Amino acid sequence: MAIDAWETRYGASTIKNSIAPLVRVLDEAVRDGLIPINPAKNRAKRSLNRNAFRAGQSVAQTSPRAHAIPDMKTLRRLAAACGKIDQSYSDFVMLAALLAARSSEVSGLQAGDVDFGKNLVVISRQVYPGRGGLITKPTKSRKERRVPILDPLRPVLERLAKGKAPDDALLTGPKGGILTTATVRDATDWDKIVAKLGLPDLTRHGLRHTGATWMADAGVPLHVLQEILGHASMETTRGYLHPDDRHLASAAEQASAFLSPAGQRHRAQSSTSPTRSV
Repeated sequence: MAIDAWETRYGASTIKNSIAPLVRVLDEAVRDGLIPINPAKNRAKRSLNRNAFRAGQSVAQTSPRAHAIPDMKTLRRLAAACGKIDQSYSDFVMLAALLAARSSEVSGLQAGDVDFGKNLVVISRQVYPGRGGLITKPTKSRKERRVPILDPLRPVLERLAKGKAPDDALLTGPKGGILTTATVRDATDWDKIVAKLGLPDLTRHGLRHTGATWMADAGVPLHVLQEILGHASMETTRGYLHPDDRHLASAAEQASAFLSPAGQRHRAQSSTSPTRSV
C-alpha cells in the first residue's frame, strides 16, 4: 500500500506518532554521516497538519483554527467520552483546551500554580518522557505564563486542587503517575473517539488550538492572546484570528465616525473648551 493511501485510513494522531520514531532514527543516521538528509522530516510535518499541505485549500482551512473543536458542547462530549475510561483523561482534555496549553504543560501543572484569588493559572514548566524517565523543563518560551481561569474550568480546578500541597501534581493518572499525551492517546483509543465525534484530524495539540481560537473569537486583544499562549512572534498568534473581514468593517466604522462632520465638530469643541482650574 502506498504511504498516501495509508494516511487516508488513520487519524492524524496515529500518523504523527507512527512517523515520529522513524524521524528520530534517521536523525541519528544523519548525525553519524550515513545519509545526507532525513527524508522523513517533511513527511512528518505533512502528517501532523496534513490538511495544510493539500493543494487548493484556503487560508481558513490551513490555519490552526482548522484543527480546533468548534464549540463547548463538542468539547464536553469529548471529555465525557475520555472520562468513561478514567476521570483523569477527561480532566486532561478540559485543562489543555481551556488553558490553551500544550500537553507537556498540563503534565507539569502543580496545585500551587492555581491562584483562585487572582483567577489565573501560572504555567511555568513542562513535563514529558525522556531517556531514563520524565524530564521537567521550563516552558517552550522559557517564560512563565498566566492564563485566566474560564468559568467552565473552575469546578475542575477546584476539585483537582482540593487538599493538595502547592508542589503536588495537579493532575495524575489512574495509577497516580503523570499523564502524558502518549498515555492519554493509548488509554482512550483517541483516534476512534475523535472520529466518532466527527473530528478525525483532532490531536491532543488541537486542544490548545481550541482554547486559543475561542479566546480570539471572544475578542481577547492580540497582544494579550500572545502573552497567554507564550508566542515569540505576533504573526504566530495572528493565525488564530477569524479569517474574515469583520475587524476591517469595524475599523471602517470607527474611522468614518472620526472623519464625519459631527466627529470633526466634537474634536474642535473639545480643543477649544476652557480648562478648569483646580
